[in-house]
Amino acid sequence: MIQETIITTQNSEGQAHLAPMGIHVQNDEFIILPFRPSTTLDNLLSSRTAVINYCDDVRIFAGCLTGHRDWPLSAAEKINGVFLSAALAHCEVEIIRVEEDEIRPKLFCKTIHQVQHHPFQGFNRAQFSVLEAAILLSRVNHLPIEKIESELNYLSIGFEKTAGPREQEAWQWVTSAIQEKLNKAKHL
Repeated sequence: MIQETIITTQNSEGQAHLAPMGIHVQNDEFIILPFRPSTTLDNLLSSRTAVINYCDDVRIFAGCLTGHRDWPLSAAEKINGVFLSAALAHCEVEIIRVEEDEIRPKLFCKTIHQVQHHPFQGFNRAQFSVLEAAILLSRVNHLPIEKIESELNYLSIGFEKTAGPREQEAWQWVTSAIQEKLNKAKHL
């Protein structure tokens, strides 16, 4: 199973880094698969710890990909790290083994500490649309322009029916960033 989360890591100077990431859940382990090169991978290999944040505010997912990265953080309880103050829950993890790969190493992690902060109320279709659009943004250089435009048109149907102010803000960030990248690609 893959869960869409926000991973928080820290470098050796204590500077936090946030990254949206689909993590794999396998029995009682989490598998984090960051691409090379990435700040998340560097921080994980250096500190051997991370925080998995479960969040329903899609602005954070969209913001991490569009330069809106200033989200309130709180100190983790059992590891040297931070979690999103807006997280519904967070899980502090430690790497137990690494399977090397040239493109995307597998970092197997175990739970050190887990906290439930707020109940999950469920996603509406607009939140789902923003998450999927954010994934498209992260892959815009790898997918055909027609595929991206087609997917966005489909996602906009559910978005328009159910979006609130948070979703509208996140959608604007993501779709503007996608359009900017598509415009650059069309002019190359």
